[in-house]
Amino acid sequence: MLAFAAAVLFVIAFIIHATETSTEAVFSPTSLMLVGLALLALHSGGLGSGWSPRSRGRRR
Repeated sequence: MLAFAAAVLFVIAFIIHATETSTEAVFSPTSLMLVGLALLALHSGGLGSGWSPRSRGRRR
């Protein structure tokens, strides 16, 4: 889920950069890119993956 959010932020940052739209400093393409990279790092770390494997104990 975090990877999808990062992808959306990258698309928004690309559109802002490609159209050279004047925005506030908070919504600059660079800040959106950094937030997207942070979301990708969290996704790579396993946060927000939606499920986690339970202990691999033997079923009886």
